[in-house]
Amino acid sequence: MDPRRTVFAQLIEGIHREQFQRCVERYGGDRRVRRFSCRNQFLAMAFVQLTYRESLRNIEACLRSRSELLYSLGFRGEVARSTLAETNKTRDWRVCADLAQGLIVKVRLLYANEELGLELKETVYAFD
Repeated sequence: MDPRRTVFAQLIEGIHREQFQRCVERYGGDRRVRRFSCRNQFLAMAFVQLTYRESLRNIEACLRSRSELLYSLGFRGEVARSTLAETNKTRDWRVCADLAQGLIVKVRLLYANEELGLELKETVYAFD
């Protein structure tokens, strides 16, 4: 990881574009989309989770306050609250569900031989 890049960009690096794009294509996530792609929506919602934003107005204000960094964060365009509200309402949630399943497989392989320190009958995953 490049230490000059933002922490957010370094975290998103762990999600391969091809893996995400396969999920988008499977459910037609970018069909009839002009400007705000599924990837931009995903980046915005990941940013929201990591920075504890609570409203669309707050998300928009935060992202616009440092608009010169949006490209380096991975965004390809500005994020308006009306656009984000519409995409959250209409886009297929299964795109992110498929991505999460793929990430679970990846993490399962990475930590297969590590002990959790707990005696559990089933595997536990925590998502915020």
